[in-house]
Amino acid sequence: MDALLSSIESIGIQVPLTVYRDRDRFFLIDGERRWRCAKKLNLQKVPCLVQEKPSPLENLLLMYNIHALREQWDYFTIASKLQKVEELMAAEAGSRPTEADLSAATGLTRGQIRRCRLLIDLPDDFKVELLEELHKPKIHQRLSEDFFIEMERSLKSVIRRFPEYDRKIDSIRRALISKYRSGSIRAVTDFRMLAKIATGVDNLDLKKDAARKSLDKLFFDNEDYNISDAYGDTVAFLYDEKQVLRNINNVNEFVQLILEEEYFEELEEEFYVSVEALIQNLQRVIRKRV
Repeated sequence: MDALLSSIESIGIQVPLTVYRDRDRFFLIDGERRWRCAKKLNLQKVPCLVQEKPSPLENLLLMYNIHALREQWDYFTIASKLQKVEELMAAEAGSRPTEADLSAATGLTRGQIRRCRLLIDLPDDFKVELLEELHKPKIHQRLSEDFFIEMERSLKSVIRRFPEYDRKIDSIRRALISKYRSGSIRAVTDFRMLAKIATGVDNLDLKKDAARKSLDKLFFDNEDYNISDAYGDTVAFLYDEKQVLRNINNVNEFVQLILEEEYFEELEEEFYVSVEALIQNLQRVIRKRV
């Protein structure tokens, strides 16, 4: 504000304010900081672009297109306004807008819209808790929109495979929030491991009973048991095995290229030493399997 005040005092308002007229009064759409500076400087006139009075929906969409790209809104603010945009667009069109409709109208990406919807769908008491956290100075904030977005996304993956958890979802949320506050869950990205446990039932050889046992322990039984523990007890080895298999296939393709093109002289001695060590270890694995 001080920098803007100084600039306006020196060279005037270079970007007109945006207003609409309703009878004998003008209402500000964009330019509040310029308006406040003009009042402080006792300016008698300010340049304005006068528009037709917008509808409630047009007014909200103007806010998105003017402010969303200029200022870093928090997702909770975007989500609360997006909910109103959806309601007004549905009332006008007679059907709920799609993600593509909302993206075109607001300038948000589909990914941003999905993240907003995760916050919109939170129960009210969790929204209140998040709002209270956002009112604190950044340095004192523990919970964040990212926390709730990551948690909700992972819980959707869990409930899709284990619908029995849906009836206990609020107590599960409370348990996870408590573990995050205590430091047992160390980072919001840990929730991605929780989603991998759920999807491991589909993508890997993870048995549902084994996954459920670890999830029960995480959600209900043990305060010190965290997402990393559950991941290690269920799918960590399976994902590692899958990654190693991909690497082995890549090595096989590389070896095939060496044989076909006869690149033997181009290879460093270190390559042969590493291959020899790998062969010996693989032979030990095969002997133990037999």
